[in-house]
Amino acid sequence: MAQGTAVADDRRARATARYVRMTPMKVRRVVDLIRGMEAREALSVLQFVPQAASEPVAKVLASAVANAEHNHQLDPESLIVSVAYVDEGPTLKRFRPRAQGRAFRINKRTSHITIEVESVAAGRQEPARPAKKAAPATPAKATKATKASKATASKATKAGKAAPEKAAAEDATAEAGTAATETAAPEKATEATATTATKATKATKAGKATKATKAAAEAPADAEATEAAAEDETATKATKATKATKAAAEAPAEDETATAEPTEAAETAEAAPPAKKAAPRARKATKATASDEASNPTDQTDQTDETTEEGTR
Repeated sequence: MAQGTAVADDRRARATARYVRMTPMKVRRVVDLIRGMEAREALSVLQFVPQAASEPVAKVLASAVANAEHNHQLDPESLIVSVAYVDEGPTLKRFRPRAQGRAFRINKRTSHITIEVESVAAGRQEPARPAKKAAPATPAKATKATKASKATASKATKAGKAAPEKAAAEDATAEAGTAATETAAPEKATEATATTATKATKATKAGKATKATKAAAEAPADAEATEAAAEDETATKATKATKATKAAAEAPAEDETATAEPTEAAETAEAAPPAKKAAPRARKATKATASDEASNPTDQTDQTDETTEEGTR
């Protein structure tokens, strides 16, 4: 697919790939990445590009580099991607059957990829420019230069004289500072020990005070606990006493009820025998009436006769 063609200029080489089965829009995304890059760098970039079009583009670029190296004897390290473009090729038309007998067209597009490389080292060699000649100095400029050199020399001598004096002054100040620090160190140490001692005493006093306050706070609590226990004991004793008095009051009432119950039983027992005696008497009376009726049947017959006679009359 890739075809190498000679270019009029010996510093360039070209390669093309035709009828690549990819959409030109997708291929152009990859070609735009490598346009203007060095050939080696562009190849390394195309190896890690996630687009599918990077493979055919890399093949075309490698073909162009090989054409430049073998056909035009150019150095591969000096090549850059000078021209890169994508043209649209013929479109393959296909159809997809859809519902109700319809058909949708599918366009399978193709692309023509063209990449051209150029040798930069041969094309960018610039001729050596002649060095500029220095113009002769004028008398006025020469006098100004001499005055400036004298001024700088005088400043240098003054600085050299002042340097030892400054060094001596700095040494004196350093010695005074060390002496002051040495004298101040013992005083600071004593002050530090004194402050630590005072802090320790304050801490011990604070600890004792806190212990005393805790003991004072716990003492009323203990007293309150003992008072509460004593009150509970007195309350229990009082409840026991009230229960004993109630039991003593209920005992005589039970005795009275016990004595009253036997008397009532005796009364009922005494009243019961007359009832038993009355029952036989009633029986005897009923028997006597029955016997009288049996002994006087004539009376009844007489009464019936009288009734019949009255009826006949």
